[in-house]
Amino acid sequence: MKRFHVHVAVHDLDQSVRFYSTLFGTAPAVKKDDYAKWMLDDPRVNFAISARAGKTGIDHLGMQTETSAELEEVGLRLAQADVSLLPQKGASCCYAKSDKYWTIDPQGIAWESFHTLDSMPLYGSDSRSKAAEPQTACCAPTQA
Repeated sequence: MKRFHVHVAVHDLDQSVRFYSTLFGTAPAVKKDDYAKWMLDDPRVNFAISARAGKTGIDHLGMQTETSAELEEVGLRLAQADVSLLPQKGASCCYAKSDKYWTIDPQGIAWESFHTLDSMPLYGSDSRSKAAEPQTACCAPTQA
């Protein structure tokens, strides 16, 4: 079963954690100094916020899969959608190691399809450069 993913860049992480914890009725499943994530079942969503981007608002949307086979199925569908597709295997980002497919939808919104392999103690090394233009999603390769 897949889980919808939303990542929002925020100005004030603590204030946003209070807001979303109240809205969702639960504390984040992951809380770091610059990042928080809720793994909700109703609605089934992986909702993450971070205070690392230069701008605020929707950073990217995505689809989290439970298995590598589900990820490959999503990757095949994206390949048929007539958009550029960038695979990223073993990526280190958002305190997790994941296999991913990145794309940009027709409106210019970055989409991350991913299968999480493990957690990590650091935000990760596959984050985009702060100076990269145009600024795409937090961990999207600059070519996506």
